[in-house]
Amino acid sequence: MIPSRRSFLMGAAALSAAVVTPEVVRAAAALDAAAGADWAVATADVAADLPRQTMRLIHGRAPSGLSGALYRNGPARFRRPGGSATHWFDGDGMMRAFRIQDGQATLEARFADTPKRRTETELDAVVTPGFGTKGDARARIGSNDDANAANTAVMVAGDRIWALWEAGSPLAMDASDLSTQGFVTLRDDLKGMPFQAHPRYGRDGSIWNVGLAGDRAVIWRLNPDRSLNDAQVIGLPRASYMHDFTATDRHIILVLQPWVFETHAMPMISGLAWRPEMGTQVMVLDKDDLSRRRIYDLPGFFHFHLGDAWAERDGTIRFDVAASRDPRFAVDGARVLVEGRGVVPGDPARLALITVRPDGRAEMSDSAVVGEFPKADPRRAGQRRSLTAHTSGETRGRPLPTGLAVHDWDGGRSHAFEFGVHQVVEEAVFVPKPGASDERDAWLVGPSVNLKDGRTELHVFDVGRIEDGPVATWQADAVLPAGFHGVWAG
Repeated sequence: MIPSRRSFLMGAAALSAAVVTPEVVRAAAALDAAAGADWAVATADVAADLPRQTMRLIHGRAPSGLSGALYRNGPARFRRPGGSATHWFDGDGMMRAFRIQDGQATLEARFADTPKRRTETELDAVVTPGFGTKGDARARIGSNDDANAANTAVMVAGDRIWALWEAGSPLAMDASDLSTQGFVTLRDDLKGMPFQAHPRYGRDGSIWNVGLAGDRAVIWRLNPDRSLNDAQVIGLPRASYMHDFTATDRHIILVLQPWVFETHAMPMISGLAWRPEMGTQVMVLDKDDLSRRRIYDLPGFFHFHLGDAWAERDGTIRFDVAASRDPRFAVDGARVLVEGRGVVPGDPARLALITVRPDGRAEMSDSAVVGEFPKADPRRAGQRRSLTAHTSGETRGRPLPTGLAVHDWDGGRSHAFEFGVHQVVEEAVFVPKPGASDERDAWLVGPSVNLKDGRTELHVFDVGRIEDGPVATWQADAVLPAGFHGVWAG
């Protein structure tokens, strides 16, 4: 039986008020021994919107042909006098726009004007239940989107951008000035259905995404113009926490880890249990017929992020993952970071390559490379590739990215650049060079928080020579907390 929209949303009750945003945990973790660097700036509150300002070029020069905007999303308000968020994943979303044109860069930022933010501004207190924040009786929750912080990721939709969250609708914002336009309803009977933060793009321009509610998921397919093509509800073999999925040109791939929902509870994290004995399941769906599926078994591991997948001629599917031993960092680390004191637990994630074969075998190969936020060349979405860009520099007891790296799966080598402990390095995205086609013919564009100077910076790297450092760096006169995910619009 196909669940109704109402039953789907009721099954999502524990997610309705949850701000499921684990990204910044890996992007800026606490470090008491940061050699004088004030790591707390990476989780500081922003009081107001940041008007557009010109950034100073402090290193190198802008590459010829690089023109466009990097839109990035992440939380920027956690604390209020009448009550504060107690978990990093529960902050109000702020959209950032880094614009590069004619060798110049600008930065602006604006809060997503959500019902959650309006309620808490009126009360001057964080009252909304979330991933790790309990909230209180003053919360005004009538639907998923009343708790939507719009704080995780972003996708481009014509002259608008959509601020994405885990458990509710996209929030449309004007791409030119970042003003909020309202929640997007793709079809009236699907209003408020979860539309997650990691859409995958097909070579034909289609966009695929998922939304979770316990042991069910909605599989979204959008047309190139962002109108709805199809949405189907499917059953899952378990109710796993799933922040990301991946796709080939012909498959949707869901990785069901052993961090499972055992109760509907608030905050959401209190209903999750770590059951490593269950192992991890890889569920492969046929895009043309979602009833055609296959499940593969792997040992249990925890993850937030997956890389783009590809299928080989014989049907073998490969994709990469930033894998950890367990979710301690998500459970306790993000709470410690907001508190600004204590020990941040957990080991940093390491890159691994997962292979599932037509004969039913599955294997996971650990690269031993520490890394998070895996990104790949968008020209090869769903197709075979060899490179993964990622943040680097984390060590046990200091899970704070301090560099960027590119891992070559074919050659088995990583090339990296290390900024040092005074930088919080955020996710960088591939920007193809005009007229080029090779994976290495691209730039990596991404920001960092300069802890020593108290400034936000924007860097451009050459993918083929990342170890040489940035080819250009701009610095703003302001500092913003570390963000989550972004997208380039050329």
